[in-house]
Amino acid sequence: MTDTAGTGALPVEGVPAARVLDEIRALRAADRPTHGGRLFAYVYDPGVAGLDELAQAAHAESAHVNGLDPTAFPSLLAMENAVVAAAARLLGGGPGTSAPDVVGSVTSGGTESLILAVKAARDARPDLAEPRIVVPVSGHAAFAKAAHYLRVALDPVPVDPVTLRPAVADVAAAIRPETVLVVASAPSYAHGVVDPVAEIAAVAAAAGVRCHVDACFGGWTLPWLRRLGTPVPPFDFTVPGVTSISVDLHKYAYAPKGVSVLLHRDAGLRAPQFFAYADWPGYTMVNPVIASTRSGGPIAAAYATLRHLGEDGYLRLAALTRDAVAGLADAVRAVDGLRLVAEPESTVVCFTADDPGLDLFVLVDELTARGWHTQPQLAYAGLPASVHLTVTAAVAPRVAEFGPALAEAAAAARAAGPVVLPPELLALAGSLTPEALTPDLIAGLAAGLGLGAGAAPDRMAAVNTLLQAAPVRLRERLLVEFVGLLQRPAW
Repeated sequence: MTDTAGTGALPVEGVPAARVLDEIRALRAADRPTHGGRLFAYVYDPGVAGLDELAQAAHAESAHVNGLDPTAFPSLLAMENAVVAAAARLLGGGPGTSAPDVVGSVTSGGTESLILAVKAARDARPDLAEPRIVVPVSGHAAFAKAAHYLRVALDPVPVDPVTLRPAVADVAAAIRPETVLVVASAPSYAHGVVDPVAEIAAVAAAAGVRCHVDACFGGWTLPWLRRLGTPVPPFDFTVPGVTSISVDLHKYAYAPKGVSVLLHRDAGLRAPQFFAYADWPGYTMVNPVIASTRSGGPIAAAYATLRHLGEDGYLRLAALTRDAVAGLADAVRAVDGLRLVAEPESTVVCFTADDPGLDLFVLVDELTARGWHTQPQLAYAGLPASVHLTVTAAVAPRVAEFGPALAEAAAAARAAGPVVLPPELLALAGSLTPEALTPDLIAGLAAGLGLGAGAAPDRMAAVNTLLQAAPVRLRERLLVEFVGLLQRPAW
């Protein structure tokens, strides 16, 4: 008899709906918890009862609507315009402001928003054969991705090891005649600090260059925190010289994945973002974003989320998050050998270890074993390895539990001691070039670290220790190869 279920996604005979859902739930059981306030990266949980159900219902209503043609589906056009207007008003634009003509587009996420910001800046200067962008090294890696995809040169600007911000003079010095875009972060993802946006925008404007503020991470929190009395430096369209801003609604607007908004100060600045093509016998293609076909589901879900929570809801969630950040920071300060990399300014707690006997990567594994899922960050250009906590409103009820868990995990990490890799392996990691990696060498490294096809080790400290020992280019290649091992079909 034919096995109608099988192990693959395409069985010979269809599987009943209930059984398919059971299979998905069984697979999901291995995932990190997306709710409950114990996952400090990747997902954003407000802890609001009923919000998931509302967003799922709204998504289902518009899942099969196609954003390719707004004239065919005016419902989606109306919701997209409403969401863009809400983001614009929150970020200092709209009628009655100094940026009354703000326009925008809904994208699939922050990376697409940043790629499009770079594209718009590049295509606005067709006279330049080799366009360039100026980005602090703390700027999101998606700018490097955009530069790679769009063949734009990337000019990185260092950050101060104490303030974690770029010096405005260094930004100004990096601007060349070929520069099409200067970037600032509000805040930077890694450490959660806000760049000197007003000063950076001023030097960009003086050079006649666009300035993009990457507020994907903080654009939907900083305005509410400001209203609650938190000192927030100017970063939005109230700042002269800021020409575009990105803000992710699937972060702190608590909409489902994937919805981001890219705003431009006026329609003229946005125009080069579009792609249009009529030189073929089919329909004339015109796309404001990278995708052509777009499901209306995420936009409808974001619209429903914003409408349901409202300003008072977001203020309440911001207050909960602010208090949770303060509590988590206090928990870090209470553990000997740990210190904050930066005093929290937004919704990030980032800490490192000054005690050589306390291995951060082992600490991360010990926290994971206790049900707390954090994000390790490797050392870079004089900045220490660190642990990143993205804090959401759902964390607030868990803060009292985190302090004892952190202290217990730190004690366990000290008892276990730092990861010790064979000296020859460390020497190899420090001397190899990416080109010297052979399939056999990669397979041997992966096996020694517990990496296999479709499977990662329960503890990642050894992997992170090896990656940290490797130069940046080799680190990138190793990650490509290791993730490639995980993403292989089970035949």
